[in-house]
Amino acid sequence: MKNIAIIMGGYSSEYKISLISGNVVYQYLDKTKYNGFRIHIFKEKWVYVDAQDQEFPIDKNDFSVTVAGQKISFDCVFNAIHGTPGEDGLMQAYFELLQIPQTACDYYQAALTFNKRDLLSVLKPYGIKTATSYYLNKGDVVDTSAIVNKLGLPCFVKPNKAGSSFGISKVKTEAELPTAIETAYKEDNEIIIESFLDGTEVSVGVINYQGAITVLPITEIVSENDFFDYEAKYLGKSQEITPARISDEMTQKVGAIAKRAYEVLKMKGFSRSEFIIVDGEPHMLEMNTIPGLTTESLIPQQANAAGIELKDLFTNAIELALA
Repeated sequence: MKNIAIIMGGYSSEYKISLISGNVVYQYLDKTKYNGFRIHIFKEKWVYVDAQDQEFPIDKNDFSVTVAGQKISFDCVFNAIHGTPGEDGLMQAYFELLQIPQTACDYYQAALTFNKRDLLSVLKPYGIKTATSYYLNKGDVVDTSAIVNKLGLPCFVKPNKAGSSFGISKVKTEAELPTAIETAYKEDNEIIIESFLDGTEVSVGVINYQGAITVLPITEIVSENDFFDYEAKYLGKSQEITPARISDEMTQKVGAIAKRAYEVLKMKGFSRSEFIIVDGEPHMLEMNTIPGLTTESLIPQQANAAGIELKDLFTNAIELALA
């Protein structure tokens, strides 16, 4: 039996969602093959949490834990941390130094994809279309008329490095820009402001399944709110339709772009890319490398539509990491 550390929590606003994802992985882990250990990673503590919710500190020197005088080491880490330090490359680099296999992509890919501005600029030469964007760093002078002239209205103000739609605003008038920018700065010191893409929003999961890079059935997102924000994602304020109501031709097209991005970036593990299709052209918004794994999350929905059970999805991720 292999010992699997399921890391969850993290240092960002997304920690609550990560704890749910991590517990789903723990619940569906194949108990005939693996011993699952829930590991909470927080700024103030790294601990193993047992079935009775007792906590045991993790030794950061070798990522082990001692329980009742016995030292436990891990054969593989299942990364379920959304946001920093699990999705931005910090944990990936740490485990690479310790030579412990983990289920996510490598540290460079994690850092790159977590930075929306850098990701989109790397993919642009490959013909992957994006919204028109405007960048701000904390301390920059904000010229609202220059932003509106470049992007038009409405536009979206987003933290450059944050997930789960925290800190995002849809701005309809120039007067709303300063408040939206302040909201985004609460999550990150870099901002990306993007033109509004009026089209069909889809989410495309790409995974390595049994050694083949596989595009999962695509999900169409219809938000009751102004956009696919936190409420829409987690509080049921959206319809998620899998498979998406798009033509077979468009399904092939957007799937091929998502798969190409996965290959170009030399990705591993799970990925979920968001696109808005405008006039028959998919425009990429971002790529998540530790997508939500709650039972309501998109990747589990898509896997289900592909006939892949959660147990098999998680076993596949661990076996690929171990290989």
